[in-house]
Amino acid sequence: MKKIDLLVIAIVIVVLLPFFISRPVYDGFCMLTKNYPLWMAFLKFGILATFGEMIGSRIRTGKYCTKTFGLFPKFLVWGLLGMWIALAMSVFKVGIPAFMEKATCFQGVSEAMKGDFTGLKLVGAFFVSLMMNCSFAPVFMTVHKISDMHIASYEGKAISLLKPVPVRKLIKELDWDTQWNFVFKKTLPLFWVPAHTLTFCLPGELQVLFAAFCSIILGLFLSIKSKR
Repeated sequence: MKKIDLLVIAIVIVVLLPFFISRPVYDGFCMLTKNYPLWMAFLKFGILATFGEMIGSRIRTGKYCTKTFGLFPKFLVWGLLGMWIALAMSVFKVGIPAFMEKATCFQGVSEAMKGDFTGLKLVGAFFVSLMMNCSFAPVFMTVHKISDMHIASYEGKAISLLKPVPVRKLIKELDWDTQWNFVFKKTLPLFWVPAHTLTFCLPGELQVLFAAFCSIILGLFLSIKSKR
């Protein structure tokens, strides 16, 4: 572990510590999340998911941010994707429990999803996670991969944000073997379904934040696999 790693760890501790030791800071965070859910989702994913990619870069290249990393483009793209995720989570966590009550024997699951942790809430959270990861997640992951390839094609420069994305070209160049056999077939059922089940068991103001933290963990897994 180098000095830069210790500095990064120290910065993370300094940033996160107030949320654990100061009730006003935590309450202020919850209030902002409730009043400005999309903008807060932008910041959470923009900061945390980009930081996850920086950790991945550290594992692969030895540097947190290389010249071609594209810090600002990645932050902006992750922020916009975070808003998309927040919208999707809001739709699925309301729609799936409502459908379960009409089509299955799980009555009261909609109310359970709003309250404290119970067995019924766990069941509801699992089915919300399962449906979201079987429908929304593959599209989301593919869009993110294409945006990542587009930024990389301009060596991480901010000008990439102003250039049209050659979707047809990038789709052809995408490594579908890895995308299907690892990202879809392994990370979705083995990581994201359990992770999002836990996410939807948490209080509403923490769900998007925890989902963003999960992206850091998955980024570490992918980086380690890539290095191997």
